[in-house]
Amino acid sequence: QVQLVESGGGLVQAGGSLRLSCAASGSITGINVLGWYRQAPGKQRGLVASMTSGGATNYADSVKGRFTISRDNAKNTVYLQMNSLKPEDTAVYYCNADWVQTTRGNEWNLWGQGTQVTVSS
Repeated sequence: QVQLVESGGGLVQAGGSLRLSCAASGSITGINVLGWYRQAPGKQRGLVASMTSGGATNYADSVKGRFTISRDNAKNTVYLQMNSLKPEDTAVYYCNADWVQTTRGNEWNLWGQGTQVTVSS
């Protein structure tokens, strides 16, 4: 069974930077889209950024120019570099894999446990 484990969250002042990591483990042979989502208190979970296995990216308008997604396919890991952080970026950030191929079959729509990012003003 595939597991996604996030790391790198924390408390930072406005204008600061954080780098999130998400590592997928299991008998993985391929992952389609890896993405980052976030959920602030009282709000719905929404897409922050995603990247296909081929490198195509998609960003929420609110983070364009400040956040950068990258992935290491050999390590089954996705990263989110967050710069110029704002208080409104405060949320729990979740890693998602839409389709994972393993030696035991396919798995779909997998989520990590989430990591808290808090930006103080």
